[in-house]
Amino acid sequence: MKLHTLTSFFWPSLCGLLLGFCILSYRAQPEPVAQDFSIAVEQAAPAVVNIYTTKVVQQRHPLANDPLFKHFFSRNGRVRQHLERSLGSGVIVDPRGYLLTNFHVINGADEILVMLQDGRQALASVIGSDSDTDLAVLKVDLDKLTAIKPGKPEQARVRNIVLAIGNPYGFGQTVTQGIISATGRYGLGLSQFENFIQTDAAINPGNSGGALIDRNGRLLGINTAIYTQSGGSTGIGLAIPTDLALRTMDDLIKYGHPVRGWLGIEVQPLGTGTNGVIITGLASNSPAAEAGLQLGDVLTEINGEKVGDGHAGMRLITDTRPGETVTLGLLRGKQALKVSTQVAMRPEQQTSS
Repeated sequence: MKLHTLTSFFWPSLCGLLLGFCILSYRAQPEPVAQDFSIAVEQAAPAVVNIYTTKVVQQRHPLANDPLFKHFFSRNGRVRQHLERSLGSGVIVDPRGYLLTNFHVINGADEILVMLQDGRQALASVIGSDSDTDLAVLKVDLDKLTAIKPGKPEQARVRNIVLAIGNPYGFGQTVTQGIISATGRYGLGLSQFENFIQTDAAINPGNSGGALIDRNGRLLGINTAIYTQSGGSTGIGLAIPTDLALRTMDDLIKYGHPVRGWLGIEVQPLGTGTNGVIITGLASNSPAAEAGLQLGDVLTEINGEKVGDGHAGMRLITDTRPGETVTLGLLRGKQALKVSTQVAMRPEQQTSS
């Protein structure tokens, strides 16, 4: 028997055996199980509401101030009234009727109507609002309300699966799925205090104020904005983390305004990838001034945590309650210093930290 004949006989047989083994091995593998988030949605959805706002707008006739036509109008001009309607979403976070939404959803509204998943509806009152975080707290007088369970946004990781629940385009409650694309987004110019969770879950107009939840149905954030050039979802949505939202809500309920810490300094980062910020402004009679900080000092640490490019560090200060003491790590020239000072209440309209 020639070698090529043996080879011709053996090779197809071996291939056949291997193919059969592969097929059996493939069939032995368990079928992939599709991930089902229905339980998460069932737990969270009753706490997500649709919000409809109405605003009465007064408008003078466009020719009332025109030099050629103004004599045809009365002194006050012809004032016309019309209703502007808008929509958004909200999240019930307390069974007593408190719910969170975005400030821009209810800003200037004369009437706010809240519609629950179970079909009930009620007019809402504004407990408080904060344009610096784009958050507002509403209250409805209804019983047997389901409050959403808070999640832990500080434990959120990129690629974690998330769901967005809201009222896009007024369609009614809608659920979309995506992942966390990034955390700690800031410098976008959307609000004064930014620390957004970024997601590619579809978020559209009307989703503002709705819930971003984890796979267990717990609230990770309040959906607040999208990056788009078309007006629709492009896969870049932004949510305010739950911890910031709940802290702001508690302040608005207790005090009527947010309570934020303040040192009285203005800073600039040293450079990309460099830890530390240089103090470029110092308010007189501020905690920083009384602690002996100077222009040109480099702030490197707050309570032992690095300040990075300044964003994380300044957030530590604003999150600190007035009256609490913080320890600052400084560089003054080549000298390393440790300074302790009490954080003060952040003055209204103050933009430094």
